[in-house]
Amino acid sequence: MSQLFKDLERADVGEGVELDALLAAAKWNADGLIPAIAQQHDSGEVLMMAWMNPTALRESLATRRVCYWSRSRGKLWRKGESSGQQQHLVSAALDCDGDTLLLQVDQHGPACHTGRRSCFYVALDAERARVSSEPLIDPDTLYGKGQA
Repeated sequence: MSQLFKDLERADVGEGVELDALLAAAKWNADGLIPAIAQQHDSGEVLMMAWMNPTALRESLATRRVCYWSRSRGKLWRKGESSGQQQHLVSAALDCDGDTLLLQVDQHGPACHTGRRSCFYVALDAERARVSSEPLIDPDTLYGKGQA
């Protein structure tokens, strides 16, 4: 853990550091990415996890429209750019170790490419997995046939 995050453990409420310093001290993976968990701001529902690089995070903070890094596409991905199901940033926070982001968002429509509200729809127990929710919108309608 970086010294900056150790110092923040004992910081008073309202004390701050420059964003550049915080991002430099954060724990980005070997690809320069950090996991970002999107949570609906008013209900607490966990919607999805995606990856951000510093550029995606800065854009999200500046525009208040959530932007991720798409590992499959190898480029910035503005949530909802193809489906219209945008996420608007309410707040963002790094965890105590500086290795995970929590984004409080206002999600418009489904967050998942399957058309479900949340990407976390495969419920597990000790013996099996089961689908726990229906799609709100058919993925073919969201993305066009064969593009989900």
